Amino acid sequence: MSAQLVEPEAAREPLQPAWSEAANPLGLDGIEFIEYATGRPQALGHVLEMMGFQPVARHRSREVLLYRQGGLNIVINAQPPDEEAADALPATPVIAALALRVHDARAAYRRVLDRGAWEVPTHPEVMELNIPAIHGVGGSRIYFVDRYREFSIYDVDFVPIPSVPRDPPAIAGIHFFGVVQYIGFGRTEDWVAFYGELLGAQAIPPEERFGIMPAGTLMRVPARTPGNGFMLQLIEPKPDFIGDEERLQRIGLGAPDVLAAVDALRKRGIEFVESTVAHTQERGAITKSYLGSAVFELVQSQL
Repeated sequence: MSAQLVEPEAAREPLQPAWSEAANPLGLDGIEFIEYATGRPQALGHVLEMMGFQPVARHRSREVLLYRQGGLNIVINAQPPDEEAADALPATPVIAALALRVHDARAAYRRVLDRGAWEVPTHPEVMELNIPAIHGVGGSRIYFVDRYREFSIYDVDFVPIPSVPRDPPAIAGIHFFGVVQYIGFGRTEDWVAFYGELLGAQAIPPEERFGIMPAGTLMRVPARTPGNGFMLQLIEPKPDFIGDEERLQRIGLGAPDVLAAVDALRKRGIEFVESTVAHTQERGAITKSYLGSAVFELVQSQL
């Protein structure tokens, strides 16, 4: 069980001076990890390693592997829902969850449930953490994590991989910038209200844009530590588009020097889209789609 659920206030993560309950009602402090689900974990792991991530730990009881570079954590979940559903895992990777850092997981969880979020029942095994979660877009989950500094969730649920550095450095200063979500036609107001009401996210002016893929609506998610906030980009399909599947589509990575990051990643084998619509420039770049769905967007951003 999360330490925040049992420890007194004095034992919890200290609040930062910039934290404001009015602007940040959940005490959010950025993204702890992004989780992919796939039936091809080795293939996705190879893509992540080309992107500069290294496998640093394995889950104690599940087919789950933690990849890291700098302050970025990506989890690959290849655990079938049950023994008879091994084929249920998608061959094409999907972003299955966001884990958000919060000051107090219990308080954050109660607050979002009070405001209409749908809870996800958890079934932790013996000696596993019980991390509260709610339903997100397209069957994804939003977790709330309150142990992420000196003592983290990985110290309990994961076993380090021998001979691998615990904290490999980030390639060219790469860091989390945001997440792109595809939404149904005419659903922008619904999702703006969802993230605004539950997370305190705020839509930014249309003229304030980042990177080279400026479609849709951008929302800024607050954080109590400067530099830990992130963006949500909500993109509706064009009116003549057939199908309205809603999902988390890609990860946005910030880089202080996009061209230097692109050069470093190309040397590692990553290919970038170069077309009249999207091409590498100082503002941003986007990788080709790997395994049918794994796409990473680079955006010029200082931590």
